[in-house]
Amino acid sequence: MMTSWLLGRRGPSGFSWSSTADQVTEGISAAGLTAVVTGASSGIGAETARTLALRGAHVVMAVRGIPAAQAVRDRVLAEAPGARLDVMELDLSSMASVRAFASEFVARGLPLNILINNAGVMATPFELSKDGIEMQFATNHVGHFLLTQLLLDTMKKTCCESNVEGRIVNVSSEGHRFAYREGIRFDKINDESLYSSIGAYGQSKLANILHANELARQFKEENVNIAANSLHPGSIITNLLRYHSIIDAFSRTLGKLVLKNAQQGAATTCYVALHPQVKGVSGKYFCDSNLYEPSDKAKDMGLAKRLWDFSVELTT
Repeated sequence: MMTSWLLGRRGPSGFSWSSTADQVTEGISAAGLTAVVTGASSGIGAETARTLALRGAHVVMAVRGIPAAQAVRDRVLAEAPGARLDVMELDLSSMASVRAFASEFVARGLPLNILINNAGVMATPFELSKDGIEMQFATNHVGHFLLTQLLLDTMKKTCCESNVEGRIVNVSSEGHRFAYREGIRFDKINDESLYSSIGAYGQSKLANILHANELARQFKEENVNIAANSLHPGSIITNLLRYHSIIDAFSRTLGKLVLKNAQQGAATTCYVALHPQVKGVSGKYFCDSNLYEPSDKAKDMGLAKRLWDFSVELTT
């Protein structure tokens, strides 16, 4: 990845490290499509919502911070008065909030073509969610797992009626390579004595990839016209590093020379969500808007199935 940045080299897709969300979606129409984007109040989530809306999609911004999301919405509408964006409250660390969001979304009778599981927290101090689950795993994986499950019937109905491929996009990270040695600590998720903020983050990002892979396997088995993929957005200047002051300070100073901005960070998400090159591609991992190889654990379908069953137990 660093080599492609230094040389400005484009991958097989025609895009590179420096490509922006606007560039990877240039000339692509999302008119008639409805997308849900979690964490759309800032960073790459906000840029993803903006780009999809500018391409004609009806975007539902699923967020914790309503005022911040409304400010993003206002900026997009100032740029494109005809854009369609709705703001709905969603706290992924709370299963009650996820269920309330899904219930309200379904009640609105909206179709759903694209689900972008983008929101997340990174390397936080140990904390349990309202449901008693380690916070990074709860927010980054469990909340998105439950949200996806609750919206799947709507997605299946939409792709069947429209004959348009549905797309589920899990925003993971190269941080998945720094998960705990065993990958997912099923029996020790909430063990504070063994907690590592980086290991737990890697675990949750590994779960994002495994979740997408198992979804893809099930869709293929059921002959459902929905693709599920995961991606690394790149190393980006965001507020995710606020718990690590030294690293955060670096990222906001010298890091600006080597880290992506939000427009570049949202490129791969928008590429996987909209680009015709990705049609029919499922169960894959992307980086810099190109196919990329994840870790061996991320390709372990046995681990993916075990995670699926474990997640079902947690959410039911």
